[in-house]
Formats: sequence, structure tokens, C-alpha cells
Amino acid sequence: MRTRATALCLAVVLSVSSCNGAADTGAAADDNKVTYLTSFSTFGRDSYVYVAQEKGYFDEVGLDVKVTPGTGTVDVLRLVASGRATFGTADFTGSVITVAREKLPVTTVGIVHQKSLAALVSLSDKGITKPSDLAGKRIADSSASTMQLMWTAYAKRAGLDSTAVTFVPAAPPVLPQLLAAGKVDAIGQFTVGLPLIEKAAKGKKVSVLPYGDVLQDMYGNALVTTRKLVSDNPNLVFRFKKALFKGLQYAIENPEEAGKILRKYQPTQDAGVAAAELKLMGPAVHPPGSTIGASDPERVRRTISMMEESGSIPFNSINERDIVAATE
Repeated sequence: MRTRATALCLAVVLSVSSCNGAADTGAAADDNKVTYLTSFSTFGRDSYVYVAQEKGYFDEVGLDVKVTPGTGTVDVLRLVASGRATFGTADFTGSVITVAREKLPVTTVGIVHQKSLAALVSLSDKGITKPSDLAGKRIADSSASTMQLMWTAYAKRAGLDSTAVTFVPAAPPVLPQLLAAGKVDAIGQFTVGLPLIEKAAKGKKVSVLPYGDVLQDMYGNALVTTRKLVSDNPNLVFRFKKALFKGLQYAIENPEEAGKILRKYQPTQDAGVAAAELKLMGPAVHPPGSTIGASDPERVRRTISMMEESGSIPFNSINERDIVAATE
């Protein structure tokens, strides 16, 4: 169903960047039908896309959106690059690393989190309170996750041998249960996922090591698509971004309602846990003085330099114009 587009009461910076790349691919066969990948399953932190559906924001801009659960940054980027999804949400720093390493024709068109939410979470009885405590530990995480992508940079900055831990591959939905059952020492998780972890832990105390304490000034998730789509169909990119970020703003301003909307679309999810995640996520989406969706070229350059210096990517393998684009 389509309705007349309405004004969006949301300030989003939409600066135009030049996007260069050969052999780009993109899913743009139909201007009004798009597929969107969430960042990591269907937890509360991704509920804003369902808010945009429920509130008719996609209808307002004439879009028919199919939402598919994502399984981590690497998989999201590869699926978008291959044309199997039109848009997705992926960690910004993880995108820098993956695009630089694999030369994927993918770029970001808006920042979801103005600060990184990446973290390692453990039960307090494991005694993991600082990075050096991770030595010799087993960490469960999706093989395509942000935490694994950024691990080398995190370990180097923290003064830890990057080979000192063992990553155990696991699907996103089972991570809380693996931790609660004591099958691993820690899991990769976003800081906003604490309510979900605490529910699974059933009263046990939880410890968190945010990556941002070591790798400072990094963005969190970002909206991604192909460079080809940005070049060939900027109007589609603009319309989708406008509606999605309107849903994002509504979700963080109305977390309880957003949690109920998520449960309507994903009945296995807990509305209360989702609302708690969104309350924690709000300050990362819209810190004081910030603009929802905006990026700062200097912060982007610093992120790239940090990844180069850590050995996560080769020097001069990517620049800010490769990884950040926007449409009018």
C-alpha cells in the first residue's frame, strides 16, 4: 500500500560524497521493493525497522520492505554486495575492515549508533573484569560478528596477545544461553544486550568489557548499501533511509511501544527486554548535540587509521570516500 509522502521531522545530514568502484552490484530491479537485513537476529536493538513498518513510514515513501534477520556484519555486507539484499545494518568499523580486506562494493549511507556498542560479556563469577583476564578463555560469537572482526585491533590496543583466546562459533540467538549454562567464558554482545543476558542468567551478575573503552571514538552500526545503488538510484536510498531513521527516532523515544511492536512481528521476542535494550541504546543513537544519522569525516579517518595501525587492514587500502556516502 502506498500513501502520499509526508514530511519527516527528523534532521539527518545528507552530504554528497563521490563513490568510485568497478564491477559494483546492487539490488535495485524494482524502485519500490527492497530487502533489508537486520544487523544481528531480531533483538530489541533492531526493532526500529518493525516500527517503521507498523507506523507506515515505508508506505509514506512508497516502499514495500521485506525484513530478514541478519547474522553479523560480514554476512550482511557480503549479501548486500552480492545483490541478495538491498540494504542492511552493519557495524561501521567492521565495515571498514571487511570492505578494505575483501574489496566489497559497499558503502554506508547513515550512522545508526554514534558510539560503538561492541563488547564482550561474561558472568561475574568468571572473574573477567579487564582485557588481560581474557587470556586462555573461550568466547562464543557468530563467525561473522563485529567483535571477532575488531578483535585484533582491540587486543593490540589492550596489550593482549590476539591468539590468547579461542573463539567458539555460535548462532546469535543461542549466545545468552551458552553463557548462562557456563559452556563458554564470555560471548560477543552489544552493550545494549545486557537485559537479554541478565534474563538468561537468572539472577547471576554480569560483567561487561566494552570495546569502546579501548578503541575510543568509534561509531557503532551503520546503514549500508552498494555504491552502485547510491550512484544509480539515490532517490531510493534517500527514501529508505528517511523512513528507517524515522522509525529509529520513534523507537528510542517510545521504547515500550517499540518493544510491543517487535513482539507483534517477532513473537518469540520479549517486549520488556526489547524496551530495556532501546532505553540503553537511545544515548548512543542521539547523544546531546548530535544529529541522528550523521557522520564526521575526521572520525571516519581516525577509525581507518586505527585499523591500519593495528594491522587489521593494509595501509591505504580504503579511504573515507569508499566507506561513507549519502544521497540528496
